[in-house]
Amino acid sequence: MNSKTVKVKPQPKAKTEKPLEVSVYDLKGKTVGLAALPKAIFGVKVNIPLIKQYVRVYLQNQRQGNASTKTRGEVTGSTRKIYRQKGTGNARHGSIKAPIFVGGGITFGPKPRDYSLKMNKKQKTLALFSSLTVKANDKEIFALQDEVGKMKPKTKEVALFLKTIKKEKGKFLLVMPKMEKNGYVLSARNLPNVEMTQAASLNPYILMRSNAVIFLEEALTVLEKHFLKQNAN
Repeated sequence: MNSKTVKVKPQPKAKTEKPLEVSVYDLKGKTVGLAALPKAIFGVKVNIPLIKQYVRVYLQNQRQGNASTKTRGEVTGSTRKIYRQKGTGNARHGSIKAPIFVGGGITFGPKPRDYSLKMNKKQKTLALFSSLTVKANDKEIFALQDEVGKMKPKTKEVALFLKTIKKEKGKFLLVMPKMEKNGYVLSARNLPNVEMTQAASLNPYILMRSNAVIFLEEALTVLEKHFLKQNAN
């Protein structure tokens, strides 16, 4: 019997995914290395409706809800009848505090109320990861070496650095490991288009309204430890 030759199809090579990395800059705008971006944070499936939901909840929770008006029962004033019922030719009226009069009570006016909305902790974290992924996809994530914290306060140097990495005008978000008064923070806080926050307080609202997000190297580590641990619980 003739033995049949079996053709073996060549197996396709497994695709090796490129690690997510971002350039690390010094304050002069020169690249000094690469920083890894964890895929569990910067490479998730983007959920735009969840980001929109977070922004709505965040903005609603900023409202104080203190607007208040007085009804006719709360207005201070005389309770006497303003003129007799008949014989004047005028319409019938009683209290001067009626809503029809200037200075009287307000009908259906605003009263103090709670505008706040709730959102689950895991939803907030996923909205943050989606926002960071959007920024990473748009090439709007940058890293800055930790040594800049030791610089002398000089606003001009920080302004020139920001202009180097992002030439078009916009808002910059500087993410710190923790808020402390070092030279970098003191230099950047004078710039009108710069906002600063610490990694553990990062949220989708301030992320999405910025045109460039600049992490200190240590801030990336703090972000990973804080939010991945929180999401695992």
